[in-house]
Formats: sequence, structure tokens, C-alpha cells
Amino acid sequence: MATIIGHRGAPGYRPEHTRSSYLLAIAMGVDAVEPDLVMTRDGVVVVRHEPDLAATTDIADHPGLAGRRVEDLTLAELKTLRTVERIPGTRPRNTRWDGAEEIITLDELLLLVTSESRRLGRRIGLHLELKDSSRLAGSGLDLEGAVLAALRDHGLDRRESGVHLQSFEPTSLHRLRERTDLRLVQLVEASGAPADLAAIGDPTTYDDLVSPRGLRTVARYADAVGLAKVRLLGRPSLAEALVDHAHLAGLQVLAWTLREENRFLSPRFRRGEDPERRGDAAGELAVLLDAGVDGVFCDHPDLALAARDAWRPARVVG
Repeated sequence: MATIIGHRGAPGYRPEHTRSSYLLAIAMGVDAVEPDLVMTRDGVVVVRHEPDLAATTDIADHPGLAGRRVEDLTLAELKTLRTVERIPGTRPRNTRWDGAEEIITLDELLLLVTSESRRLGRRIGLHLELKDSSRLAGSGLDLEGAVLAALRDHGLDRRESGVHLQSFEPTSLHRLRERTDLRLVQLVEASGAPADLAAIGDPTTYDDLVSPRGLRTVARYADAVGLAKVRLLGRPSLAEALVDHAHLAGLQVLAWTLREENRFLSPRFRRGEDPERRGDAAGELAVLLDAGVDGVFCDHPDLALAARDAWRPARVVG
């Protein structure tokens, strides 16, 4: 059964990366949640998608902080901000929670997930994405070390803990492999090249990483690949071949990101012309499941879970 991972919690219903977004995803029954991790100037790991805060907080209302990034702020300064909906035009209902919550730290999220796992009597996995590790290292901030220390403090540093560490940067994953036995995920964009490799003149592209040879190379340091879903939504035979090559290399395959709105769906799964209208995300998920993926990141966990469960009986009968 494919794993359903709450991408930034349940951002289809609450502003992303907030405590309420994660609690809602867990209440809906996700197998795991996926936070993105960045770092403050004083070395605290916090849950945000990127260093820029303009789209997801009220930083513009704080004249002394406006224009500054996460790594420019201390945790105390960051805690004065409040979260807002990233895409209010697409998800206007989420704006009802604008200004209601503060940015949470990795420690606070780990406490939340551990508490909910205990309360519900089931393990809720964690897919932690480390953002811009190499760039932060250049500023003297060790994101990888801080994340590993936090996991160790919470007793989540063992391979069986259900924790996956993710990055688009192969060099970051290599560094992590030297320091931990936790499961690692090489994230792969739809096109282009990893920024960390490009910065040192390495010509390796994302296409190279998902070639049969590239997948065997990735398997030397990672346990899974997380693919932009467009790589799996073209010709079924090519998608199945890509998944098969990854599996033969010993890698699991995850796909990102499933969203309900037309603007985020591939053309054949859109309904009508309105980009904000909900389309056929269940159909898109079925294609990914047919290709053999092991997990999917999603913004609307309840709908993804229902679609996954509806797909399985149909496959068995067929």
C-alpha cells in the first residue's frame, strides 16, 4: 500500500507548516507528514518552506523585520511573526486562519508528532526536507548537524524510527550518510540540475540522476527517490520503466505533489477552465499508483487517502 504523506501538513485546509495543519493531517489519517526545515541566525531549526517569509507570514507588518530572511532573524524575532496563507487566491478559505499561529520549531513539531503517535496508538512517520544546506553551511550554519541532534534528543535517530531525511542536494545527502543510518531520499525536480552540484561545476542533471546508471549511483547513498510527479504522468510504459529501474536499484519511489486544484493538475485531469476549481486528483493519483510508486505527497490528505483506498479494490478485482 502506497504511503500517503501530508505535504506541509494539510495545506489544502490550513496555512502550510502550522501546528493546526499538521494536527489536521494526522487526524485525517496520514501515514506521515512532511515538514521543510530552515535555520535561524542563532542556529534553531524551524519549519518553513524557504528562507523568504513574505508569502507565508505577516513580516510586512513588522517594519524592523520586513525584507529579512529566516537566517537573518533570531528565534525570538521569528516568534513575533504570525503565519498566513501562501496562495489566498487559490485557497481563500484558509485566510480565516491568517495571523492565528506562530512559526513552529523542529523540536515543537517532533513533540507534537510523538504525542499524537502515542495518543492514537500508531506511528506517524516524518519526512524531513532539509532546505539549502550547502548555502547555509557557507554562512556557518550546520543544518544537517542540528537536525540530527534534534532527532537524537527525541529518540528518533534510529533507522526503524520512521524518519526520512530528504534533500535536492546530493552533497547534503552524502554528508548525512556519513553521520546517520536514517533513511535518505534524493529529491528530483522535473528538469534542471541540483544547485549544489552546479555551484561546483558538476554537470550532473536531474535527468542523469534518474537514468538507470544514475539510479544505481543514488542507491549508494540514499534509500528512495522523490520524483516530481510530471516524470510519472506521461506515457505509462515510461513511468513504469522508471519505477522499475528504481526498484531494481533498491530504491523506493515517492511522487510529489498531489493537489486538488486545476492549476496544479496535469491537463487531462482538469475540470473546466477555472484554474482554482477542483479537478480529478483521484485520477491523477491512480496513474501514479498504477506506475508502482511507494508513496505520494499530498495537500488534501483526506481525499488522497480515500482515492488510494478506492484504487486498491479495483486493482484486486481487475
